[in-house]
Amino acid sequence: MDIEEKQSEHIDFFVKQASILSGPALSNVVVQATSHPSLFAFSEILAVPNVLQLEGTDSSTFLDLLRMFAHGTWSEYKRVANRLPQLVPDQVLKLKQLTVLTLAETEKILPYDTLMQELDVSNVRELEDFLINDCMYVGIVRGKLDQLRRCFEVQFAAGRDLRPGQLGSMIQTLDNWLTTSDNLLVSMQEKIKWADTMGEMDKKHRKEVDERVEEAKKTLTLKRLPPQTRQTWIPEGMERSFLNLVE
Repeated sequence: MDIEEKQSEHIDFFVKQASILSGPALSNVVVQATSHPSLFAFSEILAVPNVLQLEGTDSSTFLDLLRMFAHGTWSEYKRVANRLPQLVPDQVLKLKQLTVLTLAETEKILPYDTLMQELDVSNVRELEDFLINDCMYVGIVRGKLDQLRRCFEVQFAAGRDLRPGQLGSMIQTLDNWLTTSDNLLVSMQEKIKWADTMGEMDKKHRKEVDERVEEAKKTLTLKRLPPQTRQTWIPEGMERSFLNLVE
C-alpha cells in the first residue's frame, strides 16, 4: 500500500473532527493533523466549511498554518513565522518532509547544498540521516544518495496538495501532452503505413527477381542440352507432335 492510500483513513478522521467542531476548538484539530506522522495532504481538511469560517477570526492564524502545511515549505514558514503559531517538533519535522516533496516536484536531482539550505541542516551526515529515516523509510520518497556527487537522486516522491491556480496549469500541461501524443500517434501510423507499402513493393520486386532467375535458369539449362535432344512445338490441326531438330 503506497503513502497516498495509507493517508485516506487519517484524512477522513480529521475531516469528521473538523466538521463537528468550530471556532477555537478547531485549533487543536489543525495542530494534531499537521503533527500526524502519516498525514501529508491537507486540502480535504481545508475544504471543510467550519475550517474556512476561521478566516477573519481570532483563530485565523491556524487556518493560515494549515494552508502553509498544504502548500508551503520550511523556508516559507520561517519568513512569516512571527505571524503564525509556533510549531512543535513534530510539525517542524513534517514541514521539512513536505519541503523535500516540493523540491522533488520539479527536480529529480537534488544537490545536498540546496537541501541543507532549505532544511536548515548543518552537515551531510545529518541530511542523509533525515532523508533515510524521515523520508525514504516513511515512504514519501524513494531514491539514491550519491555521496560522490553530493546529491539525492529522486526516483519517486509522493504528491502534495495542489496550490491555488495550479490545477489550471496542470490541465494545460496534460492537454499539451495529449496533443503531442496525438501528433506522435499520427506520425507513427503514417510511418507504419509507409513501411507496409515498402514491404509490399519489396515482396513484388523479390517475386519479379525470382521469376527472372527461374527464366534464366531454364534458358541456361536448355542451352546446355545437346542439339539432338532439343524439341520444338508444332501445331498440326488438332494433333500435337514433337519433331526432333537436327542441325
